[in-house]
Amino acid sequence: MESHRHSRLTVFALLILLASTPALAADSEAEASAMAVLDAFMRAFNARDVEAFEATLHFPHYRIASGEVSVLQAAGTRPDLFERFASATQGWDRSAWEARTVIHSGPSKVHFDTRFIRYRADGSILSEFDSIYIVTRQDGRWGIKARSSFAP
Repeated sequence: MESHRHSRLTVFALLILLASTPALAADSEAEASAMAVLDAFMRAFNARDVEAFEATLHFPHYRIASGEVSVLQAAGTRPDLFERFASATQGWDRSAWEARTVIHSGPSKVHFDTRFIRYRADGSILSEFDSIYIVTRQDGRWGIKARSSFAP
């Protein structure tokens, strides 16, 4: 029980840290760069290309879903990522963004409210999920630092 409490406190502290920047005016250049990262993320995901997928992330990378926080410490730590995903998501063929709305943006960080759809090979909808993506600029490169999803 104490470890769950500690985990929740850690997640809460992480979210405060990631979200606690001073309010800034919208930054259209940052938004365009961050949107391009989301485009590359979805292309790599659908291509099942682990290397290209990891190139869209910043490490450590955080994913909050199904009551858990998973952390990818570095690239190359989950070479079986897409095999595991496909076996856990029967019928999945591809995914697509349905919506991506900027919530906040500044010169080095953009928060997105997103919705994506998972499709079967015949084009029918398998599932739809809302998520929040945090895209940051680190060392001159844009990448996804964290995401929180209602997807399992």
